[in-house]
Amino acid sequence: MANTNILLLGADGFIGRHIAFYLRIQGYRVVCSARNTAALARAGFETFQADLTNPAAATPGFWENPAADCDVIINAAGLLNGTDSQMQAVHIDAPAALYSAAKKHRVSKLILISAIGIEADTPFGATKSKGESAVKNSTLPYVILRPSLVLADTSYGGSSLLRALSALPFITPTIGTGAQEFNPIHANELAKTVEAAFLHDKMDDQTVFPCGPERVTQKHILAALQAWLGRPKTRHIAIPLPLAHIFGWIGDRLKLGPISKTAVTQIEQGVSADYTAFHKQSGIKVRGFSQILNARPAGAQDLWHARLYILRPVVRFALMFMWLLSGLVGLSIPPEIFLSDMAALGLSDTTLITIARGAGIMDIGIALGLLLAWKLPYLALLQLLIVAVYTIIFGLVIPILWLEPYGGLLKNIPVLLLILIHHILEVER
Repeated sequence: MANTNILLLGADGFIGRHIAFYLRIQGYRVVCSARNTAALARAGFETFQADLTNPAAATPGFWENPAADCDVIINAAGLLNGTDSQMQAVHIDAPAALYSAAKKHRVSKLILISAIGIEADTPFGATKSKGESAVKNSTLPYVILRPSLVLADTSYGGSSLLRALSALPFITPTIGTGAQEFNPIHANELAKTVEAAFLHDKMDDQTVFPCGPERVTQKHILAALQAWLGRPKTRHIAIPLPLAHIFGWIGDRLKLGPISKTAVTQIEQGVSADYTAFHKQSGIKVRGFSQILNARPAGAQDLWHARLYILRPVVRFALMFMWLLSGLVGLSIPPEIFLSDMAALGLSDTTLITIARGAGIMDIGIALGLLLAWKLPYLALLQLLIVAVYTIIFGLVIPILWLEPYGGLLKNIPVLLLILIHHILEVER
């Protein structure tokens, strides 16, 4: 069935990308759908741009053309964190509309990438469960896949956090005792399972739990990653579950990615499945955790990413405090302190005071945007622009500031570099 036409939702995600690349290598035509399809298009894929949170995506008509031109639909779209309306749209409403269009055009099979542990009392679990019901209610042949922890040569989200924790100096934190069990599966072998799901009918109308044959604890995973990265052994520190949930709550509020109450809840109960049952249902033999980890050596980029992943929010909050303090100074500094220095601009005192106060308000606005993680890549570009403009104007009009004993304008050079690093760290794809 190499001539099979496939529509892949969530193609720009960690799992989605591995599925897309694997299926393309096997010779299938893959149309990749995501909110942002630019990178996938540059990688040579056919694309269909779709923001599942857009109300238009919750109508069958929106999916008319892609549904009419595909044989199999693979839904790998998902949100671990988000508002209730976003979860509803991504996990239930938009997919249900697509399934309705698919039924009209006699699509041969629906494959949903769900998750282990959606029975947990979380918005993610509740909407994922309803998303599974939408597949079952479509009356089309379907396969629901609930994979265990998915690892790959690359990392993202939870797997990136595991690497980052293992690269910390002095201590290695674990959620609870660290005894929770996992039996990870490689992303390419999950993609192979997806292929088997639409090639054969033995998994039809079933929920399958793709997983590896080797059960390992959270503590074991962290120690193994530590050794793989070549880091010295450290002391494992157990974070009590109530405290971990507080960290998760903070992570939700500050949008710290994989640090969330949902992630803590998932880790708390472990992410493992019955490999014997999976192998019987799928007929697929996959590698265990040790084989996955030992398949290749860690490179410099792996260690850099692991160490920078924890620094990513640190850089963000360092910039936030800089802008906050700068804004408070701009709003509160007495005019007589800065008017003489700014006289070279040739503006009236009233105008200069207005500029100083307005700049203070703007700086506090940027600090608030950083706190709330508002469009961080674009906010970083705005910061670069503002600091560059500040530096150029004052550097040209008041050049003596370059020679100020406490650094003055000179400090803007490393600040610009830090903002640039912040921008790079926040652009994930």
